[in-house]
Amino acid sequence: MRRSQMRRNMGVLTSVVLGSAVMIFAQQAIANGGGHAIPDLSNGKSIFTQGKGDVPACTSCHGEKGMGNDMMGTPRLAGQIPQFLRKQLEDFATDKRQDTTMFVMNTNAKGLTKQDRLDVATYLSSLGAEHVVTPKEQLSNLAELKANGTEVGVTHVGKAIVNYGIPKRNVPACRSCHDYNGRGVDPIYPMIGQQKMVYLINQLKKWRDGSRANDPKAQMQKVAQKLTDEEILDVATFLSQASPLTIGNTRTPERHGFMAFDVPRD
Repeated sequence: MRRSQMRRNMGVLTSVVLGSAVMIFAQQAIANGGGHAIPDLSNGKSIFTQGKGDVPACTSCHGEKGMGNDMMGTPRLAGQIPQFLRKQLEDFATDKRQDTTMFVMNTNAKGLTKQDRLDVATYLSSLGAEHVVTPKEQLSNLAELKANGTEVGVTHVGKAIVNYGIPKRNVPACRSCHDYNGRGVDPIYPMIGQQKMVYLINQLKKWRDGSRANDPKAQMQKVAQKLTDEEILDVATFLSQASPLTIGNTRTPERHGFMAFDVPRD
C-alpha cells in the first residue's frame, strides 16, 4: 500500500474515532444534566403579564406591549435580542448592573430563577414581531416630550453621528456595532433604534460617568466618554425614531431563530 493511501486511511480512522468520542462525550453530558436550557414561552408570558411570587408583572413599568415609558424612563423590551435581555437580567441578579431608574430591577431579577430569566427574555424578544417597523404611536412622542419640558435634540445631527461617528474626535459610528440605524446585531449588540428616547439619554450618561459598567470590554463607556450632553441628546432623539429599513428594502435582515445553543444553562 502506498504511503499516500495509508495517510488517507489513517485520516478517515482518526475522524471516525474522534467523532465517536465527541458523540459519547455529548451523551454523557446530557445524561449528567449538562446541555442547554430550553426557553418556556408560556412561563415567560406569565411572568411578563402577571409576575411571579413577590416579583411584579413587567407590564407595570414597561407597558402592556413591552414598549417602555418615557415618563418613567423605562426601556422598550419588545423585540429586543434575547441573549442581551437575558444578560441584563443576569447582571441585575448578580449586581453587576444597578437599577438607578426605578430601583427595582435588582430585587426583581433576584426573585426569578435562571430558567425564569431565560423564559421572560425569550418571550419579550418575540413581542412586536408582527411589525417590521414599529407603529409611530408606539415610539417616543417627541412633540409631547417637548411640550412637557423635556429637551429634544436635532435629528439630522444625531443621524450623522449614528451612521458616521465623529471622526475628528475618534468617536465611532453607532452602526459599526449596532448595525444600520441601531437595529441590533445578535447575540451581542442590542437594538437601540426605536428605543425610548429618555432611556437612551440616561444610559449614555450612565456609561459616561461609570455608574453603568456591564458592557463587554467597556466598549460603551469608552464611546460615551467622548460625547457631550448635546451630542447624546441628538443621538437619542434620532435613534428613538430610526427605521430599521434601508432605502429600497421592505424587510430587515433575517435574525437567526432563537436556538438552544445560543443560551447556555450556566
